Formats: sequence, structure tokens, C-alpha cells
Amino acid sequence: MNDWTAFGRVDADGTVYVKTAEGDRVVGSWQAGTPEEGLAHFARRFADLVTEVDLIEARLKSGAADATHSLTSVKRIRAGLGEAHVVGDIDGLAARLDRLTAVAEEKAGEAKAAREVARGEALARKTALVEEAETIAAESTGWKSAGDRLKEILDEWKTIRGVDKKTDGELWKRFAAARDGFTRRRGAHFATLDGQRKQAQTAKEELVKEAETLADSTEWSTTANRLKDLMNEWKAAPRAAKEAEQRLWERFRAAQDAFFTRRSEVFSARDAEYKGNLEKKQAILAEIEALDVDADPRGAQNKLRDAQAAWHDAGRVPRESTASLDRRWRAAEERIRIAMDSAWRKTTPQDNPLLQQMREQVAEAEQRLARAQAAGDAKRIKEAEQALASKRQFLSLAEQAG
Repeated sequence: MNDWTAFGRVDADGTVYVKTAEGDRVVGSWQAGTPEEGLAHFARRFADLVTEVDLIEARLKSGAADATHSLTSVKRIRAGLGEAHVVGDIDGLAARLDRLTAVAEEKAGEAKAAREVARGEALARKTALVEEAETIAAESTGWKSAGDRLKEILDEWKTIRGVDKKTDGELWKRFAAARDGFTRRRGAHFATLDGQRKQAQTAKEELVKEAETLADSTEWSTTANRLKDLMNEWKAAPRAAKEAEQRLWERFRAAQDAFFTRRSEVFSARDAEYKGNLEKKQAILAEIEALDVDADPRGAQNKLRDAQAAWHDAGRVPRESTASLDRRWRAAEERIRIAMDSAWRKTTPQDNPLLQQMREQVAEAEQRLARAQAAGDAKRIKEAEQALASKRQFLSLAEQAG
């Protein structure tokens, strides 16, 4: 670490000053030890600021950070320098932050411009789809192929992101109107055809077949929504002959009942599992909340880290309990953090708590990767590897800066 103490002094009465281009500024008072120890204390605070700026700059240059967020962080630190209770090269850090501000503003502007370009492209694509749908609605008589194309347009529509909400809503109204217009025109056409009841029976047989294929599905939300859509389509379709209508309705209703009965059974079992998970997490919290963090803050932090794995492994809990558990967990973490901060003030500069915390985060990321590898979950493995690589990179940068 640079000798930031050279930028400060302590008067005989314990007043601590930092030297700046505008003159000496009071940053605090030191009565707990020698002047050298006081200067070291305030220099460590400045070193922490430098480390934070190092991390922001590294993330900004690597492209890993959101430029707008980085700009906000840089401005926050820069605005607080004039009153910061630290000893170090204030003027040098201010100049560095001013340079970083310019870099962040440039990158934020580039990101905004890129979003505008993407928005323009997305708007052009959706506009083209709407115009095609309107042409189909007004002119097409190839009912099957036109209907399939409208479905393809809808599927493509769902993949396009970036259009502002108002414009997207207006385009969607046009598309929905075109699709509805096509549906009405097609319905009017078939209404004039002979054999309307046969057509209605065929259409309802298709609804029944799809409902029966969905009866064994485990995609609960998607399937339930689709079955509701099928019900709406059933109600909108013309009636078939009385006997056929009753027979098809019984099959259709049986398929729906089979799915929703199984879903109810699964949800009941899941609720029981979530209740058990809740009891596990409450027990973990009770143990962490009972820790004497003031007597052994390091031990409490280690137990918290061990508890985090158990917490993760405990699984999901009922939704109504999530917020309460999260508040208690954050409160327990904060209590341990405060105790560690207090202990940190009594440590040597080599025991930098920020670096220690980052090392612990790397260890936790390694454990998560090991668990994902043991479970054979490719998605979790990939996410865990990315997270571990990121944390190792920032730890290395922080250690080099220290």
C-alpha cells in the first residue's frame, strides 16, 4: 500500500489533518494511541476508497459493469471527497475520479446509442409484421396457410424486445385488430358453407385431442393457461350435432379434470415440502441469531458462511414467508458485519477486511460450483463457473491494488 500517511498530520491535541492543494483540512480526532497509529487508521480508510475506485475502473474497462451505474458510483465517491474522513492523496484521487467520470459518461452514451439502434431495429421488425398481418387480414383467402402465418408472426413478435411500452402497445392493438379481423372474415366465410356442423365437429375434435395430449403434462402454468384458452375456443366455436357435441364435451371435460386433479395433488405435496423447508430455515436462522458475535465475530462469520450453504440446500419456502425470512437473514448478516467492522478497526493494515471478505466470497463460489458439479446440473455449473471466475478476477485486482 502507498504511504498515504505522508498526506496527513496530527496536532498535539489529537486533531487529524489531511494535506490538500487548498490547504490542510480537519478529518477527525485521534485519542486512542500514538499520532502514527492515528494517521494509519485514517490512511486505511483512504486505501479502502482507492480499492473501491480500482474495482469500479476495472469493471468499467472490462465491460462487465453497467456504465450508468458506474458513473453514479464515481460521482458519489467524488462528491464525498471534500468531506471524507481519510488521510491520503485527495487531490490525486479527485483527478482520477474526474477522468473516470468522463470515461463512464462516454460509455453510458455509447450504451444509450446502442439501445436506440436496437430499438429502431425492433420497431422496424414489429412494424413490418403488423403490416403483413394487416395485408393478410384484408386480402387472404387461404384460410389455413394465412392462419398458420399469423401464428408464426405472433411467435416472432414474442421474440422481439426493446420497443417502448406505448409504441409496442399501439402496434399490438393493430396486430390484434388484424388477427381478429382475419378470424371474423374466416368465420363469416365458413358460416356460409354447407356442412357447418361437420366443420364445427372437426374443430372441436381437434380441441379435444390437444386437451387429451395435455392431460399428462407437468408444465403446470403453461398447460393450465392453454387449457383455459382451449375452453375459450370451445365456447367460441359453433355447436356440432347434439350427440357429437355431448360426446366430445365429456372427453374434453375429462381431460381437463385429469390435469387439474393431478396439479392439485402435486401442489399439495409441494406445499408440504415447502413447509418442511420453512422449518429448516427457521432453525438455521435461530442458530445464527443466537450467536454471540461480539465475543467471537470471526467465528460468527465462519458459521454464517457454513449456514449459507445449508440455507441454500434447504430449498424453497411458502411465498408468504419469504419476505420475513429474508429480512431476518439480512439482519443477522448485518449484525455480524457490524461486529466484524468493529474488530477490523483493531487489526493491522495487512488484515484488510475487504480483501478477506472477497476471499470468503471466492471460497463460497467454489463450494457452489462443487455442489453444481456433484448434482450434474449443466446450467448451474456454467453459472457457478462464471461467478467464480468473476470473483477471482476482482480479488486479484484488489490484492494487486493493495
